[in-house]
Amino acid sequence: MQTKPNRGKGYTAGNSCIPEVVSDKKPAKLFLDPGAFCSCVGKSFLKACAPNFEDQLLPIDGIKLNSSSNPMKELGIFETTVILPHISGNLRITVEFVVMENSSSTHFIMYGIDLHNKKDRYYNIGDNKLQKLAFLPFKRQITVSKVAPVNLQLVKLKSEQLNEAEMSLHLTDKQENDFSALLYDHREASSSEKEPLGAIIGHEVDIILSIERPYPPLLRRPAYPASPKSREAL
Repeated sequence: MQTKPNRGKGYTAGNSCIPEVVSDKKPAKLFLDPGAFCSCVGKSFLKACAPNFEDQLLPIDGIKLNSSSNPMKELGIFETTVILPHISGNLRITVEFVVMENSSSTHFIMYGIDLHNKKDRYYNIGDNKLQKLAFLPFKRQITVSKVAPVNLQLVKLKSEQLNEAEMSLHLTDKQENDFSALLYDHREASSSEKEPLGAIIGHEVDIILSIERPYPPLLRRPAYPASPKSREAL
């Protein structure tokens, strides 16, 4: 792993925290997390590993769990034996997982593991520090689609001058973007705080201030309320 990856490739410098294990005589993936609350597993994933898990659930009470975005619905506690393969002898541990009905994870999640982020990345279970357990290789290909150049002035026009504009609900996103781009292309015909409408050629406005009669209708209206102070002020 490079300590300083090329610019734009930093997201590829991570490594997997997922080893392959055996649970209920079936291969499965186990995600190791050293710092969260409890070990858990999703109902749909557990159904594939242990079809009759619901008959083995232990009751759970007095606990409320949340993901980063939604509250989780716990069904109970599932106790199983997890076998971690190793060349010097497989490691067998018994783990209690909280079964989540609305979890979409595709692996067991086990917490409280000491991870060693050294040159040869590994983890240990228990007091045996010499038995180094390995992770699955991280070979997932990540593709990045071509990003179109961003017009910062157009973005500023949308956020400052068009933020209160009401667009038709029948317009698609492309039509809204095309309309905003059209306004940006003809922005010199629009007014702003620094460039009022009267400063644009073809939109000149002549304003004459006068105190001679006849007064405008707004000034001819009686004061409301018609009090002596109001008349005196006028």
